[in-house]
Amino acid sequence: MKSKEEVNKPKTPKEKTKEFFEQLFFAAVAAFLIITFVIQNTRIPTGSMEDTILVGDFVLVNKFIYGSSSPKYIPFTEVELPHFRLPAIKEPKAGDIVVFEYPGDRDLLFATERGVNYVKRCIGTPGDTIVIIDKVIFVNGKEFWIPPHIKYLSPYSKPKEVIEPRIFPRGMQWNEDNYGPLVVPYKGYKISLNPDNVEQWRTTIDREYGKKVVDVENNVVTIESIPVSSYTFKKDYYFMMGDNRDDSLDSRFWGFVARDMVVGEAFITLFSWDREIPFSDLFRLLGSIRLDRVLLLLH
Repeated sequence: MKSKEEVNKPKTPKEKTKEFFEQLFFAAVAAFLIITFVIQNTRIPTGSMEDTILVGDFVLVNKFIYGSSSPKYIPFTEVELPHFRLPAIKEPKAGDIVVFEYPGDRDLLFATERGVNYVKRCIGTPGDTIVIIDKVIFVNGKEFWIPPHIKYLSPYSKPKEVIEPRIFPRGMQWNEDNYGPLVVPYKGYKISLNPDNVEQWRTTIDREYGKKVVDVENNVVTIESIPVSSYTFKKDYYFMMGDNRDDSLDSRFWGFVARDMVVGEAFITLFSWDREIPFSDLFRLLGSIRLDRVLLLLH
């Protein structure tokens, strides 16, 4: 036990330096754990969720609610790490504003830049059937709830005869305003596979394997060169769309979001400013803060 004199003894510069770096280390570890497993801030660079979320908003994401995941990549690289996920408090549901890893363009296995996060509204959960008729969304035959700040660039719909070549799944005779029906796969969902429907499911199956495995040989569908007539999905999936329906590249164009790619739920706008103003013009940037969006709950 230290004496009173030892306790009150002034610390040497070496001891003060050591204490400073210890505090700095523990603060860094605490910040890392909070950002990794509890909550993080994300900046919104595009208008795909207008007018619910605006360009320049800084949004807080609750990572704990859906079950936080440990880092999947070494920071600033695309080198994968072994990772784990904590138990979820709840599963994503239709209507939630969800932050997730971008799965990649329609015909790609992965995003060209790994670990890029998107924010969209969850429209369909595992097992749901999605249909869009003249911009009106139906889930399992019922009209989907209309978010209060939804935005359209045009009141007119593309006629269903106008085919959008970029649409997901590849080869479907749909467009973004007249879409489906499309079933959102779930773990254990079994589908029939044949040369006529294989393009509808090719990307999703390839992504489950992490490589291109689906092919058609002599008019027979194969997976890893093994002839198949059916496939059972290994993961749960979600269908995401932006609230700015006419200016959003979302699940209508690049496909489903796997459950293990879900990061968290966006729940509040911390603050918002004009992102076009450079940091060098600090006073003008601070003057552009949108006070009506400070600590604004998202729904």
